[in-house]
Amino acid sequence: MIEFEPGLLGALRERIRPLRMMAFDFDGVMTDNAVYVSEDGTEMVRCSRWEGFGLARLREMGIHLVVISTEVNPVVGHRCAKLRLECHQGVADKLGLLQGLALARGLGLHEVGYVGNDVNDLDCLAAVGFPVVVADAHPSVVPLAAYRTKMLGGHGAVREVCDLIVEALNREA
Repeated sequence: MIEFEPGLLGALRERIRPLRMMAFDFDGVMTDNAVYVSEDGTEMVRCSRWEGFGLARLREMGIHLVVISTEVNPVVGHRCAKLRLECHQGVADKLGLLQGLALARGLGLHEVGYVGNDVNDLDCLAAVGFPVVVADAHPSVVPLAAYRTKMLGGHGAVREVCDLIVEALNREA
């Protein structure tokens, strides 16, 4: 488990407290942003098994979980199904979809968190109440983050975010 710096949880608590939904990009967040391509063109990605327990803990706390990906790849759907995550692929307008998902649940974007890593995540990161980027995020998105993970995408970054949220909310209780 990641040790969070003293005072960090208190500093982020106002952004974390209202969370009712967390959205995640897939490539570069739940994966290490690499793709393995076999000679027949089949693509595979690397994901961390650490994520499942952290995501389950957020779900138990009543936080709705969703993946929004620009890519269309069966591996995204399979991984999300295994983790019991709502999954949207081939999304050109991530912010539009995120706004629609929030509205359908009666939420404002201040009640939504988003974890991203690249330029196609800029709009979502700028709009939500708890914007997060992974440690190896593209430099253009880093300034928008309320929190930048210590772990790399695909190497436990999602679990780190989940643990941060759980710890912040539990310390408050």
